[in-house]
Amino acid sequence: MEEVKFSFEELRVYQKSLDFVDEVYKITKEFPNDERFGLTTQYRRAAQSIALNIAEGAGDTDAQFNRFLNVAQGSIKECVVCSTIATRQKFITTETNNETRLTLSQIAKMTTNLQKYLK
Repeated sequence: MEEVKFSFEELRVYQKSLDFVDEVYKITKEFPNDERFGLTTQYRRAAQSIALNIAEGAGDTDAQFNRFLNVAQGSIKECVVCSTIATRQKFITTETNNETRLTLSQIAKMTTNLQKYLK
C-alpha cells in the first residue's frame, strides 16, 4: 500500500521541529517525577506546538500561514524559557541547554525565512 503524505510533511522546518519534539521527550524523561505535570508537560506542549502550527498553517493562504508561523515563533521562545528553567533547576546540563538553544535558533531562522518567502 502506498504511503499517504501531506505537502507540509516535506517542509524542512517541519521535519526539524519534529526532531526537536523527539529531543524534548528524551530530555524531559530525565526530569524529576514531581515535574511531570509542571515543566515536563509545559516543555513538551511548547515543542509540539511548533510542529503543530507549521502543519496547521501550511496549505492555507499565505497570510494565514504567516499567522501560524508567528505562533510557532512564540512556542520557540517558550521552549527557550523551559530550557533555561531546566538548566537553572539542574534538570539538564549547560551543554544540553546550549544544544537545545542551537536547534531552536535554527528552527527560528528557518521559520523566519519561510515567512519572508510568503511575503
